[in-house]
Amino acid sequence: MDREGACQTQGRVELVASTGDITAQDDRSTSSRAESRESSPIAPRNERDDGLQDYFETAQWTADGTTILTSSSSNIISGYIVPEDLLSPTADRPLKLVPQATIQLPEPSNVLASAPYFRLTEPWTQQLLVSARDHPIQLFYLSSSPQEHQKPASCYPLTKVRSETFLSATSLVWPSPGTHFVAGSRNLLAKFDVSRAGDEPLLRVKTIPSDRHLSKGGGVGMRGAVSSLAAQPPDGRNASLVAAATWTRWVGLYDFAQSSGACVATWSVARAGDKEARVGGDGVAQALWSPCGRYLLLGERKSRGVLVYDVRVTGRLLGWLAGRDAGDNQRIACDVFPGQDCDAGFEVWSGSTQGHVKVWEGVGAREGAHEPAWGWSAARRSTVASTCMHQSGAVVATCSGSWGFPDEEESDGSDKSVSDSESSNSETPWMRRQNRESSLKIWSLSHNGYDAASPERNKGGSE
Repeated sequence: MDREGACQTQGRVELVASTGDITAQDDRSTSSRAESRESSPIAPRNERDDGLQDYFETAQWTADGTTILTSSSSNIISGYIVPEDLLSPTADRPLKLVPQATIQLPEPSNVLASAPYFRLTEPWTQQLLVSARDHPIQLFYLSSSPQEHQKPASCYPLTKVRSETFLSATSLVWPSPGTHFVAGSRNLLAKFDVSRAGDEPLLRVKTIPSDRHLSKGGGVGMRGAVSSLAAQPPDGRNASLVAAATWTRWVGLYDFAQSSGACVATWSVARAGDKEARVGGDGVAQALWSPCGRYLLLGERKSRGVLVYDVRVTGRLLGWLAGRDAGDNQRIACDVFPGQDCDAGFEVWSGSTQGHVKVWEGVGAREGAHEPAWGWSAARRSTVASTCMHQSGAVVATCSGSWGFPDEEESDGSDKSVSDSESSNSETPWMRRQNRESSLKIWSLSHNGYDAASPERNKGGSE
């Protein structure tokens, strides 16, 4: 296991558990490789045989905070139960993380959503939804029994009205209490009843009036595949909006509490990203609500920041989180954590393409550019694709994994043999892709006398 940073607190964080670099497991001897695959099913060689090893793509906490769900490039969903002695002062850190349950999907999945009523002590609640191309939306149980290809427990077809062609759900949100979920597709939102397996959606909401006309809606609504969905935290009246964002740089707010799923507002983020904040962008990869539900965060691919909107003033940019560093097409998911009160702002935690995690404090309490308050290095020259705060505020999980070309890596020396050069020239750049570090790590934030749930943990130290 990679023990780098095991004894380092980096000022505010300490590595307490890790899977180690799963891409390095294929570099072992044949015998040790076989033992590794038996004990850790998350690291098989990529079945596409493209020269890359399996690597983590996303990570998220379950609703009860006991398990981390990950998805990987080899179509494997894994569940990691947090060790009971995670924060024990006598534990030999970092602890080894091993998946207790895995699901091998037959096809690549675009999205993953776990049940909002997930409980580790109640197996029937351990449900998750996935979506793959040319398949209905599928519900699986996270079972610990090993199965090569587990069959879905339920399916929810999303098809074109005039044909039986399956529509790919490009985003999912499964809000509390969990009786319904919403799927996003191209120019369409669909609301499903979880208890009605095999049925078409209860409600279809077109994001443009018509996708058959040449004008594609005539400038009304938002056109394109829905890349991200986020449910607003309910207010005192239990009202909640759903934010839908697209790869075409649009965002809309929809009220699914109404029978029609009424559209409350839509606006484009292109001007805000390119002209006002000047952070760039090429399609919204994540929509995320603040803990209080007043602010909407929009993170784009190929962007240097995260846009922050106050939904009480529709379409007006409040500010942006500068220095995020998400300069390629890979999704980078950030997370939020509440402050003492919403007027004082909240925290935003995000990874970057350079392997760092950055933290912004007091978000929502100021306008304009907002620089990160602090951060730390969570991976070596690899993208930190997911940063997930635990609901207690005591720990944060990070998931790293990506690939690059040898020319992009830092050179350790300039002497190469002629044969190596000839071999390199005979290959296309795509064939010379190489894995970068890929690991799941849990970091403690409750050390040096600071209470993890208190703002006092944010005093002192910097990246």
